[in-house]
Amino acid sequence: MASQGLLSYTDSSLITIHKSFYKLPPSPLLEGTLLFKQNTSDPPLSSRIHHLCLAFCSFSCLPAKQFSSTPPLPPKALKATFLCKFRESPGLGSAPAALGKLGARRSRRAQPPGSLAHWGRRGPRARGAAAEELKLTSTSFALTGDSAHNQAMVHWSGYNSSVILILTKLYDFNLGSVTESSLWRSTDYGTTYEKLNDKVGLKTVPEYLYVNPTNKRKIMLLSDPEIESSILISSDEGATYQKYRLNFYIQSLLFHPQQEDWILAYSLDQKLYSSMDFGRRWQLILFDIHSLTLMFIDPLFYAKDYSYAHYLTCRIQECSETTKSGPFARSIDISSLVVQDEYVFIQVTSSGRASYYVSYRREPFAQIKLPKYSLPKDMHIISTDENQVFAAVQEWNQNDTYNLYISDTRGVYFTLALENVKSSRGLEGNIIIDLYEVAGIKGIFLANKKVDDQVKTYITYNKGRDWRLLQAPDTDLRGNPVNCLLPFCSLHLHLQISENPYSSGRISSKDTAPGLVVATGEDDAISWIFDEEYNIWFLDWGGALVAMKHTSMPIRHLWVSFDEGSSWDKYGFTSAPLFVDGSLVDPGVESQIMTVFGHFSLRSEWQLVKVDYKSIFSRRCNKDDFQTWHLLNQGEPCVMGERKIFKKRKPGAQCALGRDYSGTVVSEPCICADWDFECDYGYDRHGDNQCIPAFWYNPSSPSKDCSLGQSYLNSTGYRRIVSNNCTDGLREKYTAKSQQCPGKAPRGLHVVTVDGRLVAEQGHNATFIILMEEGDLQRTNIQLDFGDGIAVSYANFSPVEDGIRHVYKSAGIFQVTAYAENHLGSDTAVLFLHVVCPVEHVHLSVPFVAIRNKEVNVTAVVWPSQLGTLTYFWWFGNSTKPLITLNSSISFMFTSEGLNTITVQVAAGNALIQDSKDIAVHEYFQSQLLSFSPNLDYHNPDIPEWRQDIGKVIKRALVKVTSVPEDQILVAVFPGLPTSAELFILPHKNMTERRKGNEADLEQIAELLFNALNQNLVQFELKPGVQVIVYVTQLTLAPLVDSSTGHSSSAMLMLLSVVFVGLAVFLIYKFKRRHNFKYCSHPGVFSQHIL
Repeated sequence: MASQGLLSYTDSSLITIHKSFYKLPPSPLLEGTLLFKQNTSDPPLSSRIHHLCLAFCSFSCLPAKQFSSTPPLPPKALKATFLCKFRESPGLGSAPAALGKLGARRSRRAQPPGSLAHWGRRGPRARGAAAEELKLTSTSFALTGDSAHNQAMVHWSGYNSSVILILTKLYDFNLGSVTESSLWRSTDYGTTYEKLNDKVGLKTVPEYLYVNPTNKRKIMLLSDPEIESSILISSDEGATYQKYRLNFYIQSLLFHPQQEDWILAYSLDQKLYSSMDFGRRWQLILFDIHSLTLMFIDPLFYAKDYSYAHYLTCRIQECSETTKSGPFARSIDISSLVVQDEYVFIQVTSSGRASYYVSYRREPFAQIKLPKYSLPKDMHIISTDENQVFAAVQEWNQNDTYNLYISDTRGVYFTLALENVKSSRGLEGNIIIDLYEVAGIKGIFLANKKVDDQVKTYITYNKGRDWRLLQAPDTDLRGNPVNCLLPFCSLHLHLQISENPYSSGRISSKDTAPGLVVATGEDDAISWIFDEEYNIWFLDWGGALVAMKHTSMPIRHLWVSFDEGSSWDKYGFTSAPLFVDGSLVDPGVESQIMTVFGHFSLRSEWQLVKVDYKSIFSRRCNKDDFQTWHLLNQGEPCVMGERKIFKKRKPGAQCALGRDYSGTVVSEPCICADWDFECDYGYDRHGDNQCIPAFWYNPSSPSKDCSLGQSYLNSTGYRRIVSNNCTDGLREKYTAKSQQCPGKAPRGLHVVTVDGRLVAEQGHNATFIILMEEGDLQRTNIQLDFGDGIAVSYANFSPVEDGIRHVYKSAGIFQVTAYAENHLGSDTAVLFLHVVCPVEHVHLSVPFVAIRNKEVNVTAVVWPSQLGTLTYFWWFGNSTKPLITLNSSISFMFTSEGLNTITVQVAAGNALIQDSKDIAVHEYFQSQLLSFSPNLDYHNPDIPEWRQDIGKVIKRALVKVTSVPEDQILVAVFPGLPTSAELFILPHKNMTERRKGNEADLEQIAELLFNALNQNLVQFELKPGVQVIVYVTQLTLAPLVDSSTGHSSSAMLMLLSVVFVGLAVFLIYKFKRRHNFKYCSHPGVFSQHIL
């Protein structure tokens, strides 16, 4: 197993460390980040490590100094680091010299090859052996006695708190459980730790550590349920605990995002519990929940996504089966419920096509409107920041890319922002979209787009309206010119963010350090590859950067930069080399303390190294340590409708800001220009930046909610970018204009079932949805005729928005008709609904023997009998394609002799059942009805297998008594009581060509069998003491049956028909006596419609 950690955490200050090389225990309760202790025998973490790019948002990058205080490395081992700064115009403050517009090449004096000390203003200090090493203030603490523990969970309160909690565990992978654990607590940022096992109970084995996301002083521990099922609660950051017994095993927990004491718990036995006092008391609210997605929707509600796919909400204080409600009436796709900020998203798939719905601020759901022919096959919600939705949509013609769409405030109407954004799959198969939102400055995004089988990085400053490539640096680390000209060559960044707090990831930015981005990548001309990887952290509001090598080897140094990455100083942070498992930076905004987790050897105790950076900040910052700088977009000072001037530390100012610092930003609105507006829904941007209606969109058609006498906002084709703060200028020109609703006749009326199916079950609700493309919803009358003599009418669409329910009391095909009318016109829609009752059993009724070249009637008897429309699929002999009928009977002619199989499948709705029978086909045959002594009826279970075995027993008895060849005898036992059978006398299979002689032989065989039966010679023992005698039924022996026409054949067929009818009547009577029929038509069920 590689030494890189796996991620599974919910709190940025909570980290979980694994130093075992075995697979992790599957546990839905695990909070934190999973790390592995690094093995010196492991290969390097990556065989292809890219350079680091320290970038301001203008992304004009300069090569920065390598992370080394040693002499320059050979050219092939050079590490490329980019220093990227904002472009600024002359005269806009005391910022560094202007670099020109984005995309313009910046001239720079070439440096001598290998003279790396000239790259930064300060540069790493090259020191001799006698030079004093720079050291950071640090302390190390060993968790004594925990050397065997292979997992740890770490919580750092941060945010003005010095408390750190660590739970170390020994997980037995053979037993699949935690066998021992230790709880440690520090109150001095990790200088010292106290073991708290005696405070939680020496016999208690804490297994999981939870921190209240709203109040981090509240801590929860869950013990191992195999030893003791209990919960330990602390309200003072883990100083003291109270223990409470649990009568259920918790599988997953969910804390309310606002109410700090509200918790939901899902148990292993599929029950849902709630607690209103942070786990002290629990109340069972639901049970038998086979599939559950727990989500708090607002301070009062939670939502769940059942396996039978309905979105339900319930008040946590009084939740029960009777108080549940469904904000969305229709069924939804399983696990499609997504809740982000003010939005709730669901997916509904019907007829193979997915539709998406959104609820903004818990209002009624509205269908998401993508461009008409986007035809999505997959959709992911990327961001819901600033009251707007970014969504990645994979359209019908895409495989490994997604199109990026951006919505209006309500999340309903989406317009295209960028095509063919690269996607990949994570370790667990999840989809990862290469899109990154830069923190600290709104509206700036980076995306990797696939262009002609190449991946290129694009940047936008206005939330996706305009995108452009990134300019690569002018020179490499050795000072040689880099020939990378836009648009043929550009800088490519890796946009996989780190969800792991112990690693900086390939790209990161902070709200507290606006404009500074740390990223890895390469340009199209040069691949910046080296054999080392570094994690970078922001310190003290971005005033310093810390770099630590990510390696499987032990280390004792890290690097610090005070000039935004232009130069780096090497510091020692521990006296002995440490195998680093992870690092965690103080989550407070001043971020001057780091905890490094590791081991001095693979079998040593956990070592917690506290690194305090306060000593390297020489003083507090004063006004002379600051400069102003301006956010520019290709030289344009207005970004997202604002002109912003930031105050930041001067590069190289080695001073501290501290906790009480508040970043100063001077902002003023800009005059609205073209780039502040994007195309509205239904409009496409053309080459001249004009928004033109798409071919499928009718801009003159008002909303269906627009009723006569009301007004609506008629789009100009443009809409101001959400969260853009521009004013005046083009704002009035591009703002939607108020117009009177004209009133329109109904058009595009549709009637569909709520699940999109055309089949409904008798006696169950069938829910119909009426849709209208154009018209006046409030002034249009609606009538729905269910086709069974029942119809309903409504004055407008309001009562039918959630669907119209109806129960059919009989099966059949019903024509459902919807009719819409107002004073301007009318429209009609028709749906044919198949109402069925589930089929339970089918019996194939076929003759046992048939004559070649004569039609045979075959019937499928289905139970229950009143099923409505059924479809029958028939296979005869070796045919591979079925005959399909709507009738339960079919005639078929066999053209060759032998044993043939007949198979029928009966389809009713989603149900499909089958039966098969064998039929012997001959040129001619004779038959005789048989009966048995009455004792056989007592032992007759009336099942096919028993009848087949009895037929074989009778056949053997006949052969034994008469010595007739067994291939000329066939005995078929009939269903029902009294037990009866038919004896078939068949010609020898090799004698059909000598017909006349063989017919005489067949008469002799029949006479021989008849005499044996009349003399009671044919007997068999059913079981000890039960002897059964076979008789000839007192009917005349059937004459020869063959393929020739004649009176005797017809008479025999008529005689057999009479006999079979009588047997069938008795069979049905007997079958009803022995079995309970299920009928679909119930006298107590009446047709009804429910709103």
